[in-house]
Amino acid sequence: MTPISAAGAAPLRIVLADDHTVMRAGLVALLGCEPTFDIVGEASNGREAVALVERLSPDVALLDLRMPVLDGVGATTEIVAGPSPTRVLILTTYDTDADIERGVEAGATGYLLKDATREQLVEAIHAASRGETVLAPRVAQRLVARMRGPAPVTLTARESDVLEAVADGLSNGEIGRRLFIGEATVKTHLLRVFAKLDVNDRTRAVVVAMNTGLLKRR
Repeated sequence: MTPISAAGAAPLRIVLADDHTVMRAGLVALLGCEPTFDIVGEASNGREAVALVERLSPDVALLDLRMPVLDGVGATTEIVAGPSPTRVLILTTYDTDADIERGVEAGATGYLLKDATREQLVEAIHAASRGETVLAPRVAQRLVARMRGPAPVTLTARESDVLEAVADGLSNGEIGRRLFIGEATVKTHLLRVFAKLDVNDRTRAVVVAMNTGLLKRR
């Protein structure tokens, strides 16, 4: 007979997958005492996780991202494509843009980092079981930043003047005389232009500025 949680509902059935035995044992200890959860299976790789999901049809599969045989992304793809209504929640230490995108594109309902607190993890599992998207704050910030794209580069009027003079082939001293500013000030403006355009030399700065429309082609 399935145990009943304190709230009167059947506890969520969970499958855990992590290739690190200590981490997996820690998750079992952490979540096993939660009355609204029932840990029904453990896996040490993605292939085992998929097999468990197919056999047990848990509510949530909590998967590590980097695992042998079949990684978390591969396992997520197969679980989501299968007949089981299981939701996938990725729990990992990796928060690079590429890892996040792979996990989300594979169909994971959520993406959490292993520094999440017990309360955050419990709440995330419940939310994932309801089909709600769950993202660690750092992950959400990265996704939003990528969706917005890089902020457009803008140059101040003086920076544009300096760069135009560079395009004309003038030296720092000649630029200073043309613009009635000191040579040290010219260097300061150039360094700021280099930083904004992500370049390291004058020629590259001019090329990038022309290609992006910041400087008229000559």
